[in-house]
Amino acid sequence: MNDMTSQGYVTPDGRQIGGTLMELKNITLRFGGVVAIKDISFDIRQGEIRAIIGPNGAGKSSMLNIISGFYTPQEGEVWFKGYRRGPMKPYQVARLGIARTFQNIALFDGMSVLDNIMTGRLNRMKAGFLAQAMWWGSAAREEDENREAVEKIIDFLEIQNIRKTPVGRLPYGLKKRVELARALAAEPKLLLLDEPMAGMNVEEKEDMSRFILDVNDEFGTTICLIEHDMGVVMDLSDRVVVMDYGKKIGDGTPAEVRSNQAVIDAYLGVAHD
Repeated sequence: MNDMTSQGYVTPDGRQIGGTLMELKNITLRFGGVVAIKDISFDIRQGEIRAIIGPNGAGKSSMLNIISGFYTPQEGEVWFKGYRRGPMKPYQVARLGIARTFQNIALFDGMSVLDNIMTGRLNRMKAGFLAQAMWWGSAAREEDENREAVEKIIDFLEIQNIRKTPVGRLPYGLKKRVELARALAAEPKLLLLDEPMAGMNVEEKEDMSRFILDVNDEFGTTICLIEHDMGVVMDLSDRVVVMDYGKKIGDGTPAEVRSNQAVIDAYLGVAHD
């Protein structure tokens, strides 16, 4: 059992997790007459790996879209780093320190791996358009600094040999890794991963799992992920929130969630009254 407090907790392997980084309070999201999320609350602690799981159609991606600013809930509050966040555009949320990957890969196929990852640095580029176009003075120094940061990520994710390859030529597993690299280039405080293992074979899943753990450990990045592979979720996550039909039916450590009867029923397809 985790030693849980309002300021954080200690994981079974002795890692110290900090206080609340993000809190979602009584979130409700509707699309016309359809309620996608109904009155859900949970938090994400500094330095943890937090998973959101549930059957198809449970509302998981809608919740991730609320966190990243793509959707604005009709009811409830989103708090980040101790401040209530009002309605914001995705680029404004990104500037707060939240980056994400997507369920369907969203890269520029005609651009190289390096250039794709460089787009993750856009929010950190301060030089004006003219200075960037002429590539002189502070713009040149800024370009060099951003390229150096990207090269470190390329080394970290072990994709040096494809750095100049157009993304469109890469196999699926490497594209997923490039998308992770682009998100890391933004140096996020909170990294959102939407089904990072989807479509991968066993070896690719093992590699991605290792990189996610390394990102959390070496960069100290807080991670919130959606994943259908329960083996991956139970191995990677510190805490898990479970959704079903837009409602929260479980929240706790992997062991607590695994023994939760409501969660078991949802995954076994037990009929709802």
